Amino acid sequence: MKKLLDVIGELFSDEISIAVADTNKYIYYRPSKRIDLKIRPGDPIKKGTIAYKAIQSEQKISEFIDRNVFGVPYHGMAVPFYEGNRLKGCVLAIYPSYTEGKSVVTVKTGDGWKPIPYHDVRYIEARDRKTHVYTADYMGSHANTLQEFEYILPKDRFIRCHRSFIVNVHYIKEIYPDTHSTFHLQMDNGARIPVSQSYSSYFRKLLGF
Repeated sequence: MKKLLDVIGELFSDEISIAVADTNKYIYYRPSKRIDLKIRPGDPIKKGTIAYKAIQSEQKISEFIDRNVFGVPYHGMAVPFYEGNRLKGCVLAIYPSYTEGKSVVTVKTGDGWKPIPYHDVRYIEARDRKTHVYTADYMGSHANTLQEFEYILPKDRFIRCHRSFIVNVHYIKEIYPDTHSTFHLQMDNGARIPVSQSYSSYFRKLLGF
């Protein structure tokens, strides 16, 4: 059963996380590159999740869940399954939330805050337990994690390329091969950003090379 679910998960591994739950707990979870709710087999089903709602209603549920449940917002669908007439659990597809309609990211400065238009952001880095937002000539910090930024930033412009970096593809000057299946990005402001092996195939697919 697990091998079959892994194969099915491969069809959606870039964008959609797959989970299976019985009526009380999760029994399988496969995260995607775009969204990971950090579910582990054996974790109880939380009230307010789409799994909880599908099992309680015994109906298919498809809706947005805000960040209060898992710490990140997500969209998902949960479909109950049965053995005979008995409800046994549900299967879930979990995918990133859409952009929230904002056009700026507001960063902390020394004595206030500075709104930065998305199109000016070169890259975002997680370092020293903080998230740093970089433009051509400015850097400020933000309370969001990289995972949260993945869900709100425009997906035609920003790509996660490393556990510590999200880049704006419009400002990649050149891409250089590094070690096996990895790359370095030369940004237009002089920064060199690594593309890790775990993100390299996804990165190549999105940029088409």
